[in-house]
Amino acid sequence: MRAYERLMKYVQVWTTSDDDNSCVTPSTARQFDLANMLDEEMKELGISNVRVDGHAYVYGEIPATKGCEDRPAVGFLAHMDTAPDFNGENVRPKLHENYQGGDITLGSGRIIEAAKFPDLAEMIGHTVMTADGTSLLGADDKAGIAEILTAAERILREGLPHGKICIAFVPDEEIGHGASLLDIDAFGADFAYTLDGGAPNEVVYETFNASHAHLDFIGFNIHPGEAKDRMKNAALIAAEFAGLLPADEIPAKTEGYQGFFHLTDMRGDVESATLDYIIRDHSAERFAMREEQMREAADEINRRYGEVCRLTVTEQYRNMYEVVKDHMEVVRYAEDAVRAQGMTVDNSPIRGGTDGSQLSYRGLICPNIGTGGFAFHGPYEHISVQYMDIMVEVVLDIIGNICR
Repeated sequence: MRAYERLMKYVQVWTTSDDDNSCVTPSTARQFDLANMLDEEMKELGISNVRVDGHAYVYGEIPATKGCEDRPAVGFLAHMDTAPDFNGENVRPKLHENYQGGDITLGSGRIIEAAKFPDLAEMIGHTVMTADGTSLLGADDKAGIAEILTAAERILREGLPHGKICIAFVPDEEIGHGASLLDIDAFGADFAYTLDGGAPNEVVYETFNASHAHLDFIGFNIHPGEAKDRMKNAALIAAEFAGLLPADEIPAKTEGYQGFFHLTDMRGDVESATLDYIIRDHSAERFAMREEQMREAADEINRRYGEVCRLTVTEQYRNMYEVVKDHMEVVRYAEDAVRAQGMTVDNSPIRGGTDGSQLSYRGLICPNIGTGGFAFHGPYEHISVQYMDIMVEVVLDIIGNICR
């Protein structure tokens, strides 16, 4: 079975995570639906020690072939959940065969405009998979699952030499908890790779440092006719807070190594209001400065209005480079595999994070490689069938490089 055929099956299983229920793992019980499906499929393929734990983590392994027992055990991971940013239910995948350039009509009035998605220019002649415009596709990260299991099927069917291979599929990556309950000892890998990136030539070992900031604003509501010097409008105070942060340091105005403050949610009225931000920067020093800017803005609001603002900052993940830089041989295995497919390696930093960030800091070195998908988290998500085939070969080459 080719990887895209698996993906078409997986995306039809609703697995959207829920940030409002993040105190429970998985945050949505529906993630068990895919976990149990993968459990059955992995056993049918002949993968060993397959199990699903009580938090919907799926584990399996392929023992080393004779002569490769002393080689490092390599792990491959992908996440089962899809982002809560856009509808992930009732996904209807579509194949656009022999793409010849130009816009792609999805349906529901939505069009993937080639001018806005330059990656499409590299897909001439490919088969492109999309959803139908009513949902995201879910290639993030079910494509990674499909590619890992397709590579596993090849290993087992063709008897390719390999060291121990460890496989895990995790829930709730999209809300920052995918790696938090992974049992690293039970997983059994010496190092690993997440397949959770974009272009097939990506080998990434730099991510953002990340935290979430939540602000509560308490107002004082009184009849507007009697409000002079008495009313405190929480919604306006929240807007005033937002104005204290740098206006140009937002996602829409930054790129590369530039960090940002991203207002993700705002709610409020006169009585009370809330703001939610994510804070991001590749530099640990600049990241700490951003968190301090947030605290200073909250202090300034309280100086102006009394104790009306409460700020809570929660760390989410750290830049994996600070750990991976001392283990670059793991990166080189993947870079050599990408070059073997005739591609130039792209080490551009992720303007985001992966499960590999948390895992690397927990002691399992885990850079990130691509899947062949683009425009994640929304209705314009798309992936190349041919890129998925390439990623299967990249995984096989990584395994082969380790065994040599």
